[in-house]
Amino acid sequence: MRILVVEDDPSIASGVCASLRQGGHAVDHMTDGGQADTALRDTPYDLAVLDLGLPGLDGSEILQRLRKRGTQLPVLILTAREGLRERVRVLDLGADDYLVKPFALVEFEARVRALLRRASAQGMPELQIGRLRLDLPGHRIWLDDEPLELTAREFGLLEALASRPDRVTSRAQLVEALCSWDEELTDNGLDIAIHRLRRKLSGSGANVRTIRGLGYLLEEDTEPSP
Repeated sequence: MRILVVEDDPSIASGVCASLRQGGHAVDHMTDGGQADTALRDTPYDLAVLDLGLPGLDGSEILQRLRKRGTQLPVLILTAREGLRERVRVLDLGADDYLVKPFALVEFEARVRALLRRASAQGMPELQIGRLRLDLPGHRIWLDDEPLELTAREFGLLEALASRPDRVTSRAQLVEALCSWDEELTDNGLDIAIHRLRRKLSGSGANVRTIRGLGYLLEEDTEPSP
């Protein structure tokens, strides 16, 4: 999943972004409200984590503009502003959830999972490919009934492929899904990630097939290994 974090407090932004990246998400971080509004208009995100008190453009205005464009992107508000009236105001503007600073990262992570799971359930429920069972928003994958351990990058790669069932995903699309703006993934790095993912999927009934000149396709093996 690709997530935009709009937060001008360096310590909070650092912890939040690190937590999301450790969970396998591609994360873009911005501190200016005006730039964030442009990013939300031009880039397809799966979730926005939005502070209210921002330079350039207030988070409430960003949220209003987002909803006026008809975008149903899940938005989690992070703010130091307390009080029932403020929470009601922000939720009425179109926020999906609200977290008051300071907060525990474990609670933040749980709220992110809940929002992504809710959004995914509307368009992509739990997936079954061969002997694999995938809960993409919950970042869980099972081989038969046993959890399959993947690194954050391997899960991000599998997620990008599984999110486009029966469609070829280009190398450029995979790089975009795996990397935020301040990261870089070389061709060799992508090849290594694909090789490692294929190795872990061996015998699962799911396969990453190369479509020469176009990209990759996640498909069910016709003859999976026992």
